[in-house]
Amino acid sequence: MIIANKNLTLPDHTQLPDSDGNFVKNFQEHPQSILLTDSILPRLQAIHPDGYYCIGQDSGIYWQLTDPPEKGAEAPDWFYVPNVPPTLNGEIRRSYVFWQELIAPLIVLEFVSGTGAEERDKTPYKGKFWIYENIIRPPYYGIYEVKKASVEVYQLVANHYEKMLPNDRGRYAIPPMGVELGIWQGRYQNVELPWLRWWDEQGNFLLTGDERAEVEHQRAEVERQRAEVERQRAEVERQRAEIAEQENARLREQLRALGIDPDNLS
Repeated sequence: MIIANKNLTLPDHTQLPDSDGNFVKNFQEHPQSILLTDSILPRLQAIHPDGYYCIGQDSGIYWQLTDPPEKGAEAPDWFYVPNVPPTLNGEIRRSYVFWQELIAPLIVLEFVSGTGAEERDKTPYKGKFWIYENIIRPPYYGIYEVKKASVEVYQLVANHYEKMLPNDRGRYAIPPMGVELGIWQGRYQNVELPWLRWWDEQGNFLLTGDERAEVEHQRAEVERQRAEVERQRAEVERQRAEIAEQENARLREQLRALGIDPDNLS
């Protein structure tokens, strides 16, 4: 607990470390974060037309002053905070300083690279699960295990995390975001894996920018092909009409050669 007084000046995001100097990422975790961010952006832009939100990817959330400072931070693999400005004093956040911004992330996601014990550790003031549940308190906490092709999602209910049950589609509803979270088996950035992904509340896939562009390309190609078929059909009709007109003219000439007026046959 931090007790403020008028003689205490608390550090902000520019004064706190934004890295512990260690290699902590495997080759899958960075693409996974990008995948989540890329596909959720259109939804968040609809929720926040003023642009007031931020997304953290392996960024520190400072919740306690310690020595060294980074010991008082958790660095979720992915998190989203609603209703905060995208920058602070014109600067991109180096970290999310809880005592400065006060608004908790709506959802925090951890990607398991070991056994998952760290992500489920409930040791007071030390364990990641305990800190999220009791200090940072995001309403939703997800633990994604790529090796098990699974995700667990916990919801904060009456000050404690309760493990959520998946819906009929096998996914977890996050109503404030209007999305579902689940596992998608597929290829992303040239790797076939069970990826953590978003769907909307109707069960429709939230696409990345590249996927949206590919869908638009395919739609445009279908429209081009449809237009080409219509053009060819119109050309066939034009040629058919031209042939019919030529045949009609030939018959009229034959009638005239026989002394018959084709315009007065009655």
